[in-house]
Amino acid sequence: MHLRRLAPALAVPSMLLALAVAAPAQAAPPAPVLAAAQQRAGSGVDLTDPRKKEIAMQILSSAENSSLDWRAQYRYIEDIKDGRGYTAGIVGFCSGTGDMLDLVELYTQRKPGNVLAKYLPALRKVNGTDSHAGLGSAFEKDWRTAAKDRAFQQAQEDERDRVYFNPAVTQAKNDGLRALGQFAYFDAIVMHGDGGDPESFGAIRRNALKKAKPPAQGGDETAYLNAFLDARKKAMQAEEAHEDTSRVDTAQRVFLKKGNLDLDPPLSWKVYGDPYRID
Repeated sequence: MHLRRLAPALAVPSMLLALAVAAPAQAAPPAPVLAAAQQRAGSGVDLTDPRKKEIAMQILSSAENSSLDWRAQYRYIEDIKDGRGYTAGIVGFCSGTGDMLDLVELYTQRKPGNVLAKYLPALRKVNGTDSHAGLGSAFEKDWRTAAKDRAFQQAQEDERDRVYFNPAVTQAKNDGLRALGQFAYFDAIVMHGDGGDPESFGAIRRNALKKAKPPAQGGDETAYLNAFLDARKKAMQAEEAHEDTSRVDTAQRVFLKKGNLDLDPPLSWKVYGDPYRID
């Protein structure tokens, strides 16, 4: 397994993250321009379409887990030594960043007495640290047990959507971007989160806006996405754990160069030198 992404900045509340992503960085463009861009972004190529969302998760999983089988990652859990404690599940929920705590709290609300509920006090104590106190091998085992429960799987999917997928796609659609741009935003927020640091998703987007306008502001979609991927690559290179930028260079940039802004199959790409294909 290749080194997975670093989790979002420590102690960023999920609600604040969602609000930060949804907030526009600049004044709203003229209504006719925005309406036309949104119409293009919503014309059958929205990433919320079940087939497109499946493709998005497969591409994401190729980079996060070196596999197209993203559903196999419900049970994934390990400490990747990035200072965020445990990383687990389909988008790398972390014990040190709050999103794992939110996930287990949701699971427990829906299914009291589940196998992970007893770890809630420990998860609250380790939040914001890389500590395993009160967790350890017993927690890892119980996580894998919980991963067999459809209720826990659904909780992972719902938290993925609330914290990462929905905010990213909403912002991308507001920028007038089609499926590829929506995925580029989603992949970026999963890796970088949207805290206040200069490598966050919001900072990447702001840096891109300095170089090009998105379609919603009358700009060219391809030119803007190139600017966004350039900014994303710089953010990745700023951290040693992200220095392999193949998920941009030999995946997203490949689709962009082919003009496949709708992420239509067949899709061929590489991550970490490994080839993948969706027909």
